[in-house]
Amino acid sequence: MSSQKLSASLKLIVITLATGASTLGMSLLLGTTKFDHLWGIQQPKSESTKASQHKAMIASAQAASLAINQMNQVPKKFQGTVIYEAKLKANEKVIALTFDDGPSPKNTAQILEILQKNNIKATFFMIGQMVKYFPQVAKQVAADGEVIGNHTWHHWYRHMDAPTAANEINRTADIIYQTTGVKTILFRPPGGFLNNGLAEYAKNQKYAVMMWSEESGDAQRRSPQVPGMVKNVLKSAKPGAIVLMHDGGGNRSRTVQALPQIIDGLKAQGYRFVTIPELLEIEAQEKNLVTAASPVVANHEYPNNQLNH
Repeated sequence: MSSQKLSASLKLIVITLATGASTLGMSLLLGTTKFDHLWGIQQPKSESTKASQHKAMIASAQAASLAINQMNQVPKKFQGTVIYEAKLKANEKVIALTFDDGPSPKNTAQILEILQKNNIKATFFMIGQMVKYFPQVAKQVAADGEVIGNHTWHHWYRHMDAPTAANEINRTADIIYQTTGVKTILFRPPGGFLNNGLAEYAKNQKYAVMMWSEESGDAQRRSPQVPGMVKNVLKSAKPGAIVLMHDGGGNRSRTVQALPQIIDGLKAQGYRFVTIPELLEIEAQEKNLVTAASPVVANHEYPNNQLNH
């Protein structure tokens, strides 16, 4: 090799080394991310980026939970009180359908399907044990936009001391929240019993204690056939009424069969359907409240007539 060629080769090597050193220096000065950006190199997402995305997902879930819980709120005037119906103007033809003792895998699913088909929302008072056994059904109730209420853990009628009543209600509230993300302020005492310790504890905790003004009769010892259930609801319908039915606590196939006819009959009378929070919000906003006394009779205190409420 001639001296000229050797000299040229050495120059080339020196230039290459110098370029590499310069490149390394740029990388050190600019930092890996900036350097890669200049050269169009894609690096894996940094830990900070992953953390940001995780925070965004959590925020989105919290926003959804907040929306659900806002849907379950009621005006403060009703918190800590017992309610049988909403006191509305005679021309305010709204009514609330409620279902107790679920969730159950068959009945609840069928009822949800009927409600969705009719574009109706209802209120479901859930037993804590049933939520534990059928969490996916409870999740579906919430996902469908239905409202969830507390119906105690064991569905006991007997008198309870304060710690037992607290456990029945708080344990149920916890599992409803853990399963569905819902923080409910609605409580319905099993059997409609108001003097066994449960309602008193619920009122002290600012729950709205929700009774009812009419029922299908599906939980009575001698529950009527489907036509009788339909008749029971339609004949007693009035603005602001709260209708008691059941999606759990036994075979509710008659309730499932009666529900479409009940909905059609109420629609024919001009009614639209709302949830309990919506019903109470309407009452709170009305200027001229109806003051007529509730037609509810006192047989709520007799378990022989209402074993499964």
